[in-house]
Amino acid sequence: MSEFDFIDRIRRLVENRGRNGPAFNSQHSFLSLGIGDDAAIIQTRSGFDTVITTDLLVENVDFRRDAIPSRMLGHKALAVSLSDIAAMGAIPSWSLLSVGLPSEIWESDFIDEFYQGFFALADHYSVTLAGGDISGAPEGIVIDSILMGEVKSGQAVRRRGAQVGDAIFVTGTLGGAAAGLRLSEAGARLHAGTRGESEADAIDALLLRQMCPEPRVGWGRVLGEEGLASSMIDISDGLSSDLSHICCESDVGAVIQSAAVPLDRHVIEVCGRRALDPLMLALHGGEDFELLFTVRPHDVPRLPRQVDGVPITRIGEVTDEAGCVRIAEANHVWDLQPGGFEHFKAHN
Repeated sequence: MSEFDFIDRIRRLVENRGRNGPAFNSQHSFLSLGIGDDAAIIQTRSGFDTVITTDLLVENVDFRRDAIPSRMLGHKALAVSLSDIAAMGAIPSWSLLSVGLPSEIWESDFIDEFYQGFFALADHYSVTLAGGDISGAPEGIVIDSILMGEVKSGQAVRRRGAQVGDAIFVTGTLGGAAAGLRLSEAGARLHAGTRGESEADAIDALLLRQMCPEPRVGWGRVLGEEGLASSMIDISDGLSSDLSHICCESDVGAVIQSAAVPLDRHVIEVCGRRALDPLMLALHGGEDFELLFTVRPHDVPRLPRQVDGVPITRIGEVTDEAGCVRIAEANHVWDLQPGGFEHFKAHN
């Protein structure tokens, strides 16, 4: 199979999904030209802003080939971008996907399984693959995911917008993905035997949190459309780092309550036996892809309790100490320094 055979194959796959389906038109916009030319042409409706994000996944930096199934890697490649679109309060619509592959991977069944995972998640959120690129890579897989979404003009939720007195909320639970990464690095793999062992099931749940994250698209849409979030970010680098991003962009500070941070129950169950601190994983571990957002006091009663079965937790409030993020435990308060993942940071 040549590169161009592959492109034609993907093009046919998209077209076969139905010309009346999300591949060619949707409630968001109209795809005038998709896969097969130098660029995709998308006509955005009047009164709407197009939101575009891009994410890069590099082997042995963002994932290990021997630790994640190909289908789940395809899922994650789109999920990380969906999370960014959700954090803007937008609705996802169009995707571009580029992949660099070593020759031994090209000749395996990796690519089919990868795209199966990608398309399964894309179909769930009515996202159309509009194009991309594929290249040989001397060593290691490289994945570039670009995703576009739409939001009513002027209504995108930014990191800048938090004000003193706003409540701080987070969706779901934290620490699971970081715990899954630690377990994977220690050699844990998805349980292949008979289900029913409580620890094996808990380990599986944590590994899946890391390998197959579920973006909070529903929450992002509700918070954006209802104008409930004054600022928002997805937790990709870690709560401590991402809350710091909001504070720096909004020129405010924050204080969170350690007891209020929603810990993944599997983290508590598994990590206590492995000398891992669940709170530290929740504060500094990344890739939970939950949404962290602030809400004006008068809008707090308007918040739904759950969206798509995912609850939210109030963990603190915005303060007037610009750039200062603190964490409180009973009467003790201390500075919470950004401790999440950072590319090119020196690690001891």
